[in-house]
Amino acid sequence: MPRKTQSIPVNQFGDESGTGISIERFSFENLPALGEWEQPERHDRHSFFLLETGSVNIEIDFQEYQIYSPAAIFMHPDQIHRIIGFDNVTVSAWAINNETLNPEYLKLLEDISPAAPVPLNPETFGFLSEAAAFCIKIAERKRDLLYRSPLHDHINGLVGLIIATYAAQIKPADKLSRSELVTKAFRDELAQHFTQLKRPSDYSEKLHLSTAYMNECVKITTGQPVSYHIQQRVILEAKRLLYHSDFL
Repeated sequence: MPRKTQSIPVNQFGDESGTGISIERFSFENLPALGEWEQPERHDRHSFFLLETGSVNIEIDFQEYQIYSPAAIFMHPDQIHRIIGFDNVTVSAWAINNETLNPEYLKLLEDISPAAPVPLNPETFGFLSEAAAFCIKIAERKRDLLYRSPLHDHINGLVGLIIATYAAQIKPADKLSRSELVTKAFRDELAQHFTQLKRPSDYSEKLHLSTAYMNECVKITTGQPVSYHIQQRVILEAKRLLYHSDFL
């Protein structure tokens, strides 16, 4: 039967200032009337959420998460997500595009994506909450040239804090085993080239390793061979593209 395909909606995330950045704080006691809230979407920029109160049930790239406050959530523009439900939520949310983002942060965000939401201890939450509140005060002023530069700087500062929060959950590079280092290098290459390179040997050539050795390292670290990770990455992108397809 013929298939009707819709593109996945892209949320523009309310960039009223025209600067490529936005920040706001909002609250809901429970999920509003369903409709666009439960539809899968992408954001047009890197988006960050500080869950201050309540809980949210969200699906990100087909993985469901039940998140309780306080927590930090980062979503890459490539990631498809949808809200399933939430309860008594207060959240600060901000977003920034590649052009406005500190160039050093772009690679770091790629390194931590995809990543699960991060629960926060009281000290880290308090620090992030104060920083977000300060940025919101700046954003609430008239959006003229006088205030764009400070907001740009402070939003980048907030992004840096989130990167540091996520990085704290990741083992430092100097503590990684040889197998973990090879696996990380493979994953970096996979993220960039999965649409063109489909064979394990393609990646071993890029890393200047034998295919057998690379495969052994990846299997020791993850429990699965290189071919599995290539297949899963291709499947994920196919799911993203087909998510809104339906048969008539």
